Amino acid sequence: MIKIDYPAYDFRIKEVDGRELIFDDFRKQWVRLTPEEWVRQNMLQYLVQVKHYPASLIAVEKEIALGELRKRFDILVYKASKPWMIVECKEMNIILNEPVIRQVLNYNITLQTAFVVVTNGTSTYGFGLDNGKIEPLQQFPDF
Repeated sequence: MIKIDYPAYDFRIKEVDGRELIFDDFRKQWVRLTPEEWVRQNMLQYLVQVKHYPASLIAVEKEIALGELRKRFDILVYKASKPWMIVECKEMNIILNEPVIRQVLNYNITLQTAFVVVTNGTSTYGFGLDNGKIEPLQQFPDF
């Protein structure tokens, strides 16, 4: 498991028509503040503030094709113009079990990243992928 100390960040949150919204600096828009979105926003701040991943190389909530299916990944980090790491975010009450890890590995069939990460904001697991081998990570890779 990867230990994460999330940085402090002054998130912009507002209420509209009884719904809480949070401003996503990456998508440049207000989005509904769900439990999963809270995990995603904190993870994005960790990647940029703590790990110093360039914000310009991070994609959020984009659609990918898995055969005939259309799915959306949470976070994708690019390096040298290619997908490098995918991060799947779940709300805090979701247990990170084998089906959750398989979900992100299925996304990676299309994306072919070197690293996959799953988090629920409390627990985080990461894996390095190299020539068909899956190696558990103890920390996020440096950019």
